[in-house]
Amino acid sequence: MPPPRTPEEALDFLARLNPSVIKPGLERVRGALAVLGHPERRYRVLHVAGTNGKGSTCAFSAAALRAAGHRVGLYTSPHLERVNERIQVGGVEIPSALLGQRILEVLERYPEAAGMPPSLTYFEFGTVVALWHFAQEAVEVAVLETGLGGRLDATNTAEPLVTAITPISYDHMEYLGGTLGAIAGEKAGILKPGVPAVVSRQHPEALAVVTRAAREVGAPLLLEGRDFAGEEQPSGGLSYRGTRWSLGGLSLSLRGSHQRQNAAVALAALEQLDARGVPLSEAALRTGLATARWPGRLEEVGRRPAVVLDGAHNPGGVAVLLASLDALYPGRRIHLVFGVVADKDRAPMMRALFPRCTSVHLAPLETPRSLAPERYLEEARTMCANVRAHATLDEALAYARAEALEDDVILCTGSLFLVGAARARLVRSLGAVQQGQ
Repeated sequence: MPPPRTPEEALDFLARLNPSVIKPGLERVRGALAVLGHPERRYRVLHVAGTNGKGSTCAFSAAALRAAGHRVGLYTSPHLERVNERIQVGGVEIPSALLGQRILEVLERYPEAAGMPPSLTYFEFGTVVALWHFAQEAVEVAVLETGLGGRLDATNTAEPLVTAITPISYDHMEYLGGTLGAIAGEKAGILKPGVPAVVSRQHPEALAVVTRAAREVGAPLLLEGRDFAGEEQPSGGLSYRGTRWSLGGLSLSLRGSHQRQNAAVALAALEQLDARGVPLSEAALRTGLATARWPGRLEEVGRRPAVVLDGAHNPGGVAVLLASLDALYPGRRIHLVFGVVADKDRAPMMRALFPRCTSVHLAPLETPRSLAPERYLEEARTMCANVRAHATLDEALAYARAEALEDDVILCTGSLFLVGAARARLVRSLGAVQQGQ
C-alpha cells in the first residue's frame, strides 16, 4: 500500500492498524518522538495511571485546568464511539480533517510508521500523533492517561510535572502479571525522580510496591488518607483537605460515590501543579469538578426504565458499579446487557453481577476479540435463572426492554466496546443523552 497522501487516506491508514497488537516497550515511541523534535517536551504534563478511575481523574483535572484559563490537551483511551475522542484540546475532540492532517505530518517526518510492517502499533502511533498535535496547538498542559500498565506504556515517554495513580486492581494480567504486586509494579513505572506522585488508597499489597518504587526512584509520595482526603459532607457535597488547600461544598458532575475518591486524587494532583507554576483558583477547581464529562461511566441515557451505561470491565470496576447502583437505584430490578472480550477474566465479574440481576442478556461485541455469547451461556445460567444469548446487541437491548418494567434498570456493562456501541444506538434513538457524565 502506498503511503497516505490526503487526510482521508490518513484516517484510513489509522483505521487499518490493528488495535489488538500490543508490543510493550518505549524504544519505538522514543525514536519517533526524537525524529519529530520531541514535541512531548513543549508543555507541562500530568500523567495518570491506575486500573479504575484514571479516566475520571483525568477528566476532572482537565476540566479544572480549562476553567483556570489554561490551554489543555487531554489524551485518553480507549474511545467509546470515535477515535477522535482520545485527543482533545480545550475540551473539544480533534476534528477528523485535522486528525488526518496530523497523521500526514507525523508520517511525513517519520515514514517508518507507514512501513510494512509499520514500526509503531496502533496505540503507539496514536500516542505520537496526540503528543505532536498538542505541540502544534501550543497547549500549556497535557493530561495523559496511560493505556496499559505504565512502565512500558507509550505515554511514559512524556516528562511529567506531576504523576498520579488511581486504585489498582486485577486487569490485563497476561501483560502486567498475575499478582496485585506485579500489576502495581507496572503502574508505578510512571514515577520519576523528584516528580511528586499522588496515590489513591490502595490494597496493602499494591501500596507496599508503589511505596517501595517511589523510594527507590526518589519520587515524593502523597498518599490519600495521609496527605490528602476527600470526604462526603452531610449536604452531599465533597470536602477536600490537602497539603495546602482546604475546600468544602464541592459539587461533582460525575455520579457514584467512587467519584469522590477520583476527585480527591485530581485535586491533590492539581494542588501539586499549582505549586509548580500552573496556577489554579478555587473558582476554577469548583467549576471543573462540577462540569467535567466522562461518558459511559454510570451514565443514564434513558428513563422509565432507567438505562445505565458503565464501562466496568474488571472485578474492581464491577464492585464499584454495584455499590453505586445500590445507592442510586435502591431496590430496583436490574436487567443486564453484558458482553466481554475473549481474553478477559470474566468469571469474577459474572459471579458478582449476574446473581443481582432479574434477567441477563449476553451480547456479542463489535470486535474480533469478542467472546461469542454461546460460549459462556451455560456458565451464566448457573448464576442467574433468566439468561439469554443473543445474535446481536440490538436484539439483546430489545429483549431487555421487553422484560423491564418502568421502575426497573437496564444496565449495559462488561466491556467498553459494548458500552460504546450501546451508547451510539441509545443516544440516537432517544435523540439526546438525558444525563451525560
